Amino acid sequence: MGFHITAVALMVEAALGYPQILVRHLGHPVIWIGALIARLDQAWNRPEFSDRRRRLLGVATVAVLVAVAGVPALLVERALGFLPFGWIVAGVVGSAFVAQRSLHWHVERVATALETDGLEAGREAVRHIVGRDPQRLDEAGVARAAIESLAENFSDGIVAPALWMCVGGLAGGAVYKALNTADSMIGHLTPRHAAFGWAAARCDDYVNLPASRLAGALLIAAAALLPGASPRAAFIAMRRDAPCHRSPNAGWSEAAMAGALGLQLNGPKVYGGVFTEDAFMGEGRRAATAADIRAALRLYRRADGLLVALALAGVVLAGLM
Repeated sequence: MGFHITAVALMVEAALGYPQILVRHLGHPVIWIGALIARLDQAWNRPEFSDRRRRLLGVATVAVLVAVAGVPALLVERALGFLPFGWIVAGVVGSAFVAQRSLHWHVERVATALETDGLEAGREAVRHIVGRDPQRLDEAGVARAAIESLAENFSDGIVAPALWMCVGGLAGGAVYKALNTADSMIGHLTPRHAAFGWAAARCDDYVNLPASRLAGALLIAAAALLPGASPRAAFIAMRRDAPCHRSPNAGWSEAAMAGALGLQLNGPKVYGGVFTEDAFMGEGRRAATAADIRAALRLYRRADGLLVALALAGVVLAGLM
């Protein structure tokens, strides 16, 4: 039933998003799992503990997250399986694990801010979707940051949870979301989290490996459907540049996006005052604009449509087997 649940989840979230009334009254699965991660971080990641002990407790944290996210999701799916068309309800539940509509809204907001209110407004809008210091970005830097965020989040915020829902149903989507949230909170190489967050970072790398390649392929295919985009340049950039990215996964969608749109993305950045010498993705223009953000969004919509089509094709094939 994984393909059925995923197809419904993708279509429901694309059409409706995650209702704000639910956020206000019930929260969101990412908020719930984030609160648990914060409590475990505070209790188990103490400075007086040795690095070895903190690494072991980090492994235990990942195990707790997998159990807490996966077991309830599995029980909900099993219970819904006894209902007529319960897979539709399961798909509505699973729509909380993907973020197509919200990602589009946040990135489009950056383009609108640059177009209507200028650089400072663009910096404020992009601050909500990137980790780097927006005050150091010029207009082209803001536009590139928004496009990079769109490409990376298409992979780990949409394709990856959809892929794992296809494989493992609601439990697959929930476990992936828990691991991805853990990586974003504790999986970075700061002195505090280098040991404790090691397991979260490694698990996130592994579970995103297939999705990142699929996301790049979807963007290449989408480029063939977008006038002015180049699927050939997208493929060349992805094959050449993605392995050079400091992340084993982020470069695949970023390089494909850059090549398709004739841009050069990534490169040196400043995070929290720390300079990072990242590799360039693509060999096009650095001078990105709000118009390039909108072109990236058009490419994203086509790639997302192809993802939905793949899920529906899975439904059909599952019915024939």
